Amino acid sequence: MKFRLGVLVNPYAGIGGSVALKGSDGEAIRDEALSRGAQQLAPVKMRHALEAIKSDQIELFTWGGAMGEESIKELKLECLVLGSPQHWPTSAEDTLIAARAMVDEGVDLILFAGGDGTARNIYEAIGQQVPVLGVPAGVKIHSGVYTLTPSLAGSLITDLIEGRLVRMEQAEVRDIDESEFRQGRVRAKYYGELLVPAEHQYVQSVKEGGKEVEELVVADIAADFVEQMDPELLYVMGSGTTVAAIMDELGLENTLLGTDLIKDGEVVASDCSAQQLLELVGDAPFKIVITPIGGQGHLLGRGNQQLSPELIQKLGLQGLYVVATRSKIVGLNGRPLIIDSGDPELDRKLTGVVTVHTGYRDAVIYRVGI
Repeated sequence: MKFRLGVLVNPYAGIGGSVALKGSDGEAIRDEALSRGAQQLAPVKMRHALEAIKSDQIELFTWGGAMGEESIKELKLECLVLGSPQHWPTSAEDTLIAARAMVDEGVDLILFAGGDGTARNIYEAIGQQVPVLGVPAGVKIHSGVYTLTPSLAGSLITDLIEGRLVRMEQAEVRDIDESEFRQGRVRAKYYGELLVPAEHQYVQSVKEGGKEVEELVVADIAADFVEQMDPELLYVMGSGTTVAAIMDELGLENTLLGTDLIKDGEVVASDCSAQQLLELVGDAPFKIVITPIGGQGHLLGRGNQQLSPELIQKLGLQGLYVVATRSKIVGLNGRPLIIDSGDPELDRKLTGVVTVHTGYRDAVIYRVGI
């Protein structure tokens, strides 16, 4: 008997990330993102996940158009379309209806692409009636129901189909208030738990929500960076409190949850979109200053979609100036730092090792994977 897989996409998940809107919740934000030229990446990420499924013992059940059908048909795979969106652009209600229909159809698991808002919708629709697995496509992913990268979702589905022992567990659904998020305040709220296949080499941890206590270590990291700054370089300053400490050391205004551009101790541009960064950097020499997300280890692809594949390709792995406390690195328990840029070929090129600056004149070498 073939494995019955439900495929569901929130086509607008993460659409605000590359244009510096820090989320996608609500019609106004979605429309503003589209007006700024944002692209729908969730269907593409679902396609990457489906491409990684290495088994033909599978039946696909999906929802019409960009909510799953298009991703499947682009791969020339067969599927049963259970229904179509009632709204266009699609809404949370469409996700609720589609998820319930898949449960009624008797799918073995729902594979969905989205962010924390989508996980909330799935939880509201079906609770723990069937297992689910998230393909990461949102800007802010605090929930523990997503794989580390889209392709790893396909690998985990393959393990399930081929009968390998895969542990199931309840994973938290968390989401933040995007209006608070845009003001620089991160407040993640617990909504419930979904049943997910949870092999930890595939599935991410719930994002750490608290601040580091090691303020002196962070201050040392900032002081070390400032001493090494090259006045001829542009620095793309990523999000996070460790990077914010560098900006504080420089006495500069910082976009805690956005991306700023500085040169020679001055702010060139604040809260930049992906397109703005490409235009402002141009052919000038630059570096990207970035810190991994605590508990997950993502360098790219979580909360910093402004750092586009096009920008990263200009530098390669060694063009990233990575800062983190040793406790953050130790907390990964040997798991690699993760690259999920949205371009799988680029992600593969960026695997290797990177220098992580962990204090004043202190650094470690650490592995980067996908």
